[in-house]
Amino acid sequence: MIDQVLTNSAQTEKATYKKDVAKEKPIRSVVKSISWRIVGTIDTMIISWIVTGHLNTALLIGGVEVVTKMVLYFFHERIWNSIKWGK
Repeated sequence: MIDQVLTNSAQTEKATYKKDVAKEKPIRSVVKSISWRIVGTIDTMIISWIVTGHLNTALLIGGVEVVTKMVLYFFHERIWNSIKWGK
């Protein structure tokens, strides 16, 4: 980083830029999907419990949605990774 500031060369900036826009590997998308679904599912279960008043119903709703939304997110992430807009 200090090198870039001291030299301030266009070649260094281009090389850094190319590294920054590297595509994510599919495994990274899988791990991100899982971690996000944990947060989202806990949220869904809490909301379901508040709305229905039944913990078993909330757990059932959360169990179903964790699988469906994880799969949907994975494909959504992979599609967005292939779009060059904003990179």
